[in-house]
Amino acid sequence: MTLTIKLSDEQATALQAKAAAEGLSVEEWIKKLAEPEWPTSRPRPHIADIILANMKDVPSEVMAAMPKDGASQHDHYIYGWPKKPE
Repeated sequence: MTLTIKLSDEQATALQAKAAAEGLSVEEWIKKLAEPEWPTSRPRPHIADIILANMKDVPSEVMAAMPKDGASQHDHYIYGWPKKPE
């Protein structure tokens, strides 16, 4: 497929500079921009795994101090609203 885009001289110069900064031709640089951000060769991790990985270094005493009703009363803890009746 061929795509033609009309650019001003300033825009073309800016694209050439950005491509050159990465050691690429403008064509290679634009192809790189069109690649998916997430590698398609491996599956995305489940959100629960990401959360667990981020929380693994939280000390146990900090986790023990977390409210047990944090999910059901999140508006109270985030915004300071009155707690909902349970």
